[in-house]
Amino acid sequence: MQTFDVVVVGAGMVGSASAYGLLRLGQRVCVLDGGDGDFRAALANFGLVWVQGKGNNMPAYQRWTGLSSDLWPEFAHELEDLSGISLEYERKGGLSYCLGEKEYAARAEHLRALRVQAPDCSADVELLDRAALDRLLPGLHLGRDVTGASYCPRDGHVNPLRLLSALHLGIERLGGSLRRNHEVTALAARDGGFRVRAGAETLEAGKVLIAAGIGSGELARSVGIDVPLRPQRGQILVTERLAPFVPLPSNGIRQTADGTVMLGSTREEVGLDRGTTARHGAAMAARAIRIFPVLKQANLVRQWSGFRVMTPDSYPVFSRSRQHRGAFLALCHSGVTLAAVHARVLAGDLVSGSPSPHSSPFFDRSFDVPKAA
Repeated sequence: MQTFDVVVVGAGMVGSASAYGLLRLGQRVCVLDGGDGDFRAALANFGLVWVQGKGNNMPAYQRWTGLSSDLWPEFAHELEDLSGISLEYERKGGLSYCLGEKEYAARAEHLRALRVQAPDCSADVELLDRAALDRLLPGLHLGRDVTGASYCPRDGHVNPLRLLSALHLGIERLGGSLRRNHEVTALAARDGGFRVRAGAETLEAGKVLIAAGIGSGELARSVGIDVPLRPQRGQILVTERLAPFVPLPSNGIRQTADGTVMLGSTREEVGLDRGTTARHGAAMAARAIRIFPVLKQANLVRQWSGFRVMTPDSYPVFSRSRQHRGAFLALCHSGVTLAAVHARVLAGDLVSGSPSPHSSPFFDRSFDVPKAA
């Protein structure tokens, strides 16, 4: 029976980034990945590293995402050096386009509310009218319905599949153990630590981090942590490869390094239905064409869906078991954006056993508040 300092249950973005950070701190770590049929949010991610517009009614989340964005350049450079995998990461700013005066006014009000709640976080988000947007992007042929956009220089994007592959390779190169096709079938506190049954193996660890996305609930309850969560489906479209024409990513359109354009995404409360729908695909395509009319000539080559992990108010949860010291749960739906802060801050919290000032607002939260807007 092998013994580790920490067993991480879940090899998606949250678990892998946290495990990578734990290994950087000298911990002996085993990461347990489930089967190919698991609901993997990481494999359906849009790939944004995004700050603007986030954190309504929770200023701490504005600060958390901003901190992660600021840590991302160094995090990406280190991970690329270690893994030899290009993450295709760019941080040149991002846009949130507005179609029509109603959307423009709503975006202005949303940004105003965020500035009131956290003036230290939102000062670098700028609302641009159409004339200012045309000056920012000279020569770009935007649709006539585009009335403006909000712009944030801290926003960017990355290839999420390459990021996950680099994290997995980085874990192994730092001496961690990554066990694939090891679904956890039993988790129990034992002798001041934990015993984990996964596949045909039984492992022991001083600490356990449950980061298995929407599969976290039952495992967390087995060690005295109970956090409500639900899946939210998002659908994405991808075009054929096109000559570069999208200069900056937006929250619905980004062009990848190989030329394909990703369009998305939806927010659907449909349980664990992983299907795709023509209705939602048509709506995403129609909006994208209104922003970039050139897309009307592009061929769509793929449509897929994935699940966000949603808490009742949509914000991250990090929980510690009160009954079994050393058991932790990490839940969030922005694993790409938050990968850097999970590796650089949350990992340290897990080692120390207590939250840092940055992460403390997300620890041990209750849910007697309405869902955030």
